[in-house]
Parts: sequence; structure tokens; C-alpha cells
Amino acid sequence: MRRLKWAVLVLFGAAAVAALALIFSRTPTRVDAATVKRGVFVQTVLNEGKTRVRDRYSVTAPIAGILARTSLEVGDPVDPSTVIAVIAPGLAPLEDPRARQVLEERLGAAEAGRSRAAALLESARARMTQARTDLERTSALAAKGVVTATRKERDELVNTLAERELASAEFGAHMAEHEEALARAALDVAGRKETEARRIEIRSPIEGVVLKIAQESEGPVAIGSPIMEIGDPRGLEIVADVLTTDAVQIEPGANAVIERWGGPRPLSARVARIDPEAFTKVSALGVDEQRVYVVMDVTSPREEWRRLGDAFRIEARIEIARIPDAVIVPVGALFKQKAEWSVFVIENNRARIRAVTLSRRGDTNAAVTAGIVPGEHVVVFPPPALRDGDKVIIGEGEH
Repeated sequence: MRRLKWAVLVLFGAAAVAALALIFSRTPTRVDAATVKRGVFVQTVLNEGKTRVRDRYSVTAPIAGILARTSLEVGDPVDPSTVIAVIAPGLAPLEDPRARQVLEERLGAAEAGRSRAAALLESARARMTQARTDLERTSALAAKGVVTATRKERDELVNTLAERELASAEFGAHMAEHEEALARAALDVAGRKETEARRIEIRSPIEGVVLKIAQESEGPVAIGSPIMEIGDPRGLEIVADVLTTDAVQIEPGANAVIERWGGPRPLSARVARIDPEAFTKVSALGVDEQRVYVVMDVTSPREEWRRLGDAFRIEARIEIARIPDAVIVPVGALFKQKAEWSVFVIENNRARIRAVTLSRRGDTNAAVTAGIVPGEHVVVFPPPALRDGDKVIIGEGEH
């Protein structure tokens, strides 16, 4: 009996020694590694989008009649002196009280629209003046170190948005004046006698190029029918549809990068606004998604993107978060361990599992608030067979 006990103990001891020998004699695993760094962490979302002419105008027929054939083509430059369409009244008698009433109502609506546009323009000018004053005051205080740089950046953004709003209001006021002039001219033509020259010339409301021609050949047009679209390609903006869950994290003024637009290098942009209404879009996988349009202004010099036109396809990488001083690890080093994010930290040529706390996670990097410090080395894309305590050898290069 005693000999049996000793035999069992010897066997257990031999097995333990063999196991330890096997563990310590395992061939080290070759892994890729990266150094944990401290720096600026930026989280972005990438979405498809397209360009859009910001200030565009749809020219419509102010009177029913026969539209003359146009000599213009898409892409032709126009200015306020260019006659873009000529309409002669049709055979129907324009002295008809009902037809004249319609024209008078259109003139009244155009006059009301001009008054409304003028009021919006005055309001935009007032906001622009206030924004410029606030920015000048903040800049002076920032130079003395009284206010923070963040406050100055915020006032700069408000000033930029006010400038854009003023430009849009000026465009709207100009368009309203043009609409009123057309409505008045149409009413004047309707009041002429059959023996008098009865036609109306429509001139371009803005300086720009022809974007679309609705009717090229001579033919009848009804009142209000579209004739032509005109826009200024120098005022391009970027429109991208973004998931609503991402859009709520985007702030006006956030930085963006325009990629895959056909040029040699990416373009810089800035978020101007997020539309207040979302829409449903079916994804490539057949899933209904709620999306919203994010509008961006291109901030790169015009010379870099002058070949971009209306409705060109692009990809926009929009910033949704920025941490100036963050501990950064590659996303490829993260994995879940007991419902916690963890990494393999290399200590004395061994891989040690360590739990970490994330604050933000991007496409390539993540910001960590606890569990690891800058300068430590982590395993990137750890092999499935790697275990806590295994010996490791760093591969060809360190990331």
C-alpha cells in the first residue's frame, strides 16, 4: 500500500514536471505589435455624397404662349444681360378676365415675396453685423489671454455661418426682385392690343452657367412651366446622407475631408448645417435606414476643385468627435474578454491580457481612459491560439 502511494506521487510529480517543461519549452509566437501613443484622437464617419450648386435658379414661364427655340446649350455662361428665353402669347385672347386675374395674382404674390425677402435680408445683415462685432471683441480679448481659444473658434464659426446666411438672403432678395419684374412684364404684355408687339424677353436672373434646359425647341408652354435651370458653379456645396445615429453627434462647423472625388488629393470642408428632417433609405442589404442630409462647404482653394460640377459623386469623411489629449491604441489590438474590452500587452517578451476602458472607438484607432499607458506595446490582430502568458516574438516591424 505504501509503495502504491509513493508510485502515485512519483507519477503526479513527473506529470507536473513534464507539463511545466512543455509550457516553458513552447516555441514563442510571432506577433505584430504597436506602441500605445498619446495624441489627438479624431473619430469620423464615412458616407457617400454629391456636389450641389448652392445658388441655383429655376426659370419658369411667366405667361402662357409660344416659347421660341433657344440658342443656349448646357454649360453656356450667362449674366443678367443675356436673353435666355422669348415667349409670344398664344392664340388665346389675353384680354380674357380670368387670364388677366391669374397674372394679377401672380404679380401680387411676387410683390409679397419681394417684401418677405427684403425683411429676411435686413435680418441677416443685422446678424452679420452682430457676429462680426462679437468676433472682433473676442479676438482682442483672446490676444490678451482673457478668453479661451475655444470661445474665439466658436465666434469665428458664428461669423462664418452669418456670412453664409447673408449671402443666401441676398440671393433670395435678388431672385424675388426678378420674379416681380417678370410678373409685371407678363401683365404688361397681356394688356397690349393685338396690333402691338406682344412678346416677353426673359433675361438671366444671375451670373452663372446653364445647368439644364427643359425645352429646347419652339413650342407652347403653360404659365409656370419650367424653362431652364441656371446656377453658379463657383458656389458648390457637398451633400451627404448620414445615419441619424451619427448625425446627432455632428456639430455645425465640424471638419470634413472630401475623398474619391477624382482629384489628386483630398479636399477640406466644413459642416454648414444638418437638415432637421430625416428620410428612409433602403441599404444594399435591404434594410430600412433613417438618414439625414449633412451639408458642407468646401474650404480648399477653388483652383483645386474647379473641375467639380453639379451632382458629382464624392465620399465625405465627417468628424464626429475630437479628443486633444488621448491615449490611443489600434482597433486591431482590441478583443472582448468576459464582456470587457481587452488587449494583449507585451511584458518581458510575454503576452499578458489586460482589460481596458474605451471612451471612443473609430475605424482604425480607439481612445482609452484606463488600463494602459503610453509607451507600452500591444499585440495587433492576436492569433487565435495566443494565450495569457505565452512567449511572443515581435514580427518584421512594429506599427
